[in-house]
Amino acid sequence: MNRLLLGVLGAALMAAGAAALLAGRRSPDSVLLTRADRARWRAEDWWWPGVIAALSVLVLLALWWALAQLRRRRLDDVLVPLDDGTGARLRGRALEAALRADAESLSGVSHAHVHLHGRRTAPRARVGLVLDARAEPAATLRALESETLTQARISAGLPHLPAEVRLRGEHHGAERAR
Repeated sequence: MNRLLLGVLGAALMAAGAAALLAGRRSPDSVLLTRADRARWRAEDWWWPGVIAALSVLVLLALWWALAQLRRRRLDDVLVPLDDGTGARLRGRALEAALRADAESLSGVSHAHVHLHGRRTAPRARVGLVLDARAEPAATLRALESETLTQARISAGLPHLPAEVRLRGEHHGAERAR
């Protein structure tokens, strides 16, 4: 989405710049906006509030987009609540690695990807599993939920660990007959 938005915005700005250049090329002494053009909207009561409102919306959208770029996509750490009311920090990469290792040990899973996102106190997992030819997707999914995710949730002391799981089959070449 970011690349598409940047591409559209870049194309629009290039088109506006090209139009401004072409409009200014009428003659060497001409200006883009004449004195009459600049004074034409002064009598309208809605003009300046409209311009200020439109520019304010553009600035707010640009700030929102810039802040969205700075937001982290993965969790650096997960807050593990302790019995005495305090908490410990568990590195997010360590929990991801443990989840990945447990998922790859399941029957029928040839490779796994795990990413944690969300808040430190309420993490969510995105799990991608590559299944080999002998895997049963429903059984693998049940095993992932009942073994891997439940064990990680209990170990980290989390009340919930929701997960989005994507399954896909392993690509393998066709067998040749001789």
